Amino acid sequence: MTELAPNPSPRSAVYGAPPLDLVDVPDGAVQLSPLRPGAAALESLPDGSIDDLVIAAPAGSIERRFVLAHGLRALSAGGTLTVSAAKDKGGQRLRAELEAFGCDVAERFKARQRICSVQRPEAPQGLAEAIAAGAPVTLEDIGLRSQPGIFSWNRVDPGSALLVRHLPELAGRGADLGAGLGILSIAVLKSAAVTELTLVEIDRRAVEAAGANVTDPRAKFAWSDARETPLTELDFVVSNPPFHAEGIEDRGLGKAFIAAAGRMLRRSGTLYLVANRHMPYEEGLRAAFRSVTTVADEAGYKIFEARK
Repeated sequence: MTELAPNPSPRSAVYGAPPLDLVDVPDGAVQLSPLRPGAAALESLPDGSIDDLVIAAPAGSIERRFVLAHGLRALSAGGTLTVSAAKDKGGQRLRAELEAFGCDVAERFKARQRICSVQRPEAPQGLAEAIAAGAPVTLEDIGLRSQPGIFSWNRVDPGSALLVRHLPELAGRGADLGAGLGILSIAVLKSAAVTELTLVEIDRRAVEAAGANVTDPRAKFAWSDARETPLTELDFVVSNPPFHAEGIEDRGLGKAFIAAAGRMLRRSGTLYLVANRHMPYEEGLRAAFRSVTTVADEAGYKIFEARK
């Protein structure tokens, strides 16, 4: 499990996973993506502290402008920013967004990627507004702390809501794999018989938001990849596993979460999982668990109870 730690002040940095066959990343560049456990935080870097920054732009427009604005803020005078984005995942808007910040943009296209290069302008425009729009916020309608870019950042996703309705009263030590904002964890911790619950989440922003949303002292937080988290001998696991990795569909993620849950649970431990109906998880569940029951099948989702 990775502890949140003070960030270094690099002179070159990279955000995410730009295509290395298309974009040059400086040697020694420090990783800044919130989806890479242990990475530094772009938001925490001092103004003007970076000479070179390479960004794989997020697909969401609010999140993307937030990242671009923080990148320009952190660049030194005359520093270079290189940004890549797939054409269908924000690339079509990328040049206009950079120009709106006052940048003079050089661009090229290759392999369905738009790659823009700019130097930090003397007086960037609109940075504060873009940063404010993408910053953490408390959502009054659902009463949760969140931030654009987190999964289902501004609503309770229907899969989690369905699983909450079907969860029994749990007991003992457990984990919430891919915990997000902590919606499942809040429901789990309503049971007085739960002694400890670890919220495992790969997105630093979600870990920080969940820390504000889940204040029960039985909760622990791990900024970690659930597939690699060394929890063992658990009584239960709950999960709404992802099936996208940095904007790309990956059905193997859910299967890997199932396998990880199987390793974490003690004999007779139980996994409660929600998944989109079309996800092919039954085979993996039967391979890792002694018994598998479909608890619910509605509104495009399935709820599974799987026992070791």
